[in-house]
Amino acid sequence: METPLTGGPLGGLRVLELAAIGPAPFACMLLADLGADVVRVDRPGVPRAFGAWHRVLDRGRRSVALDLKNPAAVDALLRLVDGADVLVEGYRPGVAERLGAGPSVCLARNPRLVYGRMTGWGQDGPLAQAAGHDINYLALSGALDAIGRPGGAPVVPLNLLGDFAGGGLPLALGILAALQERGRSGRGQVVDAAIVDGTAALLGMLAAMTAAGEWTPERGTNILDGGAPFYDVYACADGRHVAVGALEDRFYGALLAGLGLPPDDLPDRADRSSWPYLRACFAERFAARTRDDWATVFQGTDACVTPVLTLREAQRHPHHRARGVHTETHGVIQPAPAPRFGRTPAPPARTPAPAVGAHTREVLAEVGLTEADVT
Repeated sequence: METPLTGGPLGGLRVLELAAIGPAPFACMLLADLGADVVRVDRPGVPRAFGAWHRVLDRGRRSVALDLKNPAAVDALLRLVDGADVLVEGYRPGVAERLGAGPSVCLARNPRLVYGRMTGWGQDGPLAQAAGHDINYLALSGALDAIGRPGGAPVVPLNLLGDFAGGGLPLALGILAALQERGRSGRGQVVDAAIVDGTAALLGMLAAMTAAGEWTPERGTNILDGGAPFYDVYACADGRHVAVGALEDRFYGALLAGLGLPPDDLPDRADRSSWPYLRACFAERFAARTRDDWATVFQGTDACVTPVLTLREAQRHPHHRARGVHTETHGVIQPAPAPRFGRTPAPPARTPAPAVGAHTREVLAEVGLTEADVT
């Protein structure tokens, strides 16, 4: 029988996760990576969404299968709540309440519980009950409109920006903040995490730049959106690309030196009217050699020029290998736990995503129940 995952800075923390997709399991992966004992409540007989490729988000868990439409299963869940520190749910607003496991019920049983809620639009507001995905939340937040080339359509930034940066990370942060406050007050609370809220926070600097007149609404024309020739991506002779981030003067000087461009022969980069000419100069130089040639040229310099790697190339890069950024666990190369801790490091080995209900008997036994009690 597997034992609960312990160790790491969150060793001893018990988390109940009501099965969902995207940002909620990502947040729970982070908690599990850092040592929390995460018990995922799955629906019996229902396979995980999106298949095996989605399951890295489910690593480090135990799984108990409970049909929450069955009152006996809900009772079992509430008995698990009694001994939990955190509960995480990613349903639409009101669903947990209709199942009989909303925050008022759970906090009445366990006043120390931190009840984490993950939605796209939030628990209230005109769109609270609307369906949506990462791209929709980014569209309405203003983030999507800012990403892309001049005159072109907005470019979809995978689902990294909404689901994970704007959703899962604030949820995990909110849970940890609530646990910190519980240490002072002895009381739990509800953490309402919404992707639109988190994405708005991510846009804070951009909003300030816009208000100050330092960011124009035309995408691809600003200093950080590919508009500046010294902060952009360039094609090389082999069709691959390099990324250039030479914002500061000394980095820009190293960029020109690596490209063999005398500074006195070029216009002032502070004059935005010179950007098309500078871009053409840089593009011509980068197109003359391969990506890896340029990586060699700029290696060891402060030009802030790096090769654009594929995911598989990144997993093999010497820097990432030296730091152990990725780990091969149970035959799957995946990101190692982050961040790192000097005194209480995360457990070195993560269990793979469990089969639905793989730990039902074990988890129920911890609260004095059997599988027969919940069917």
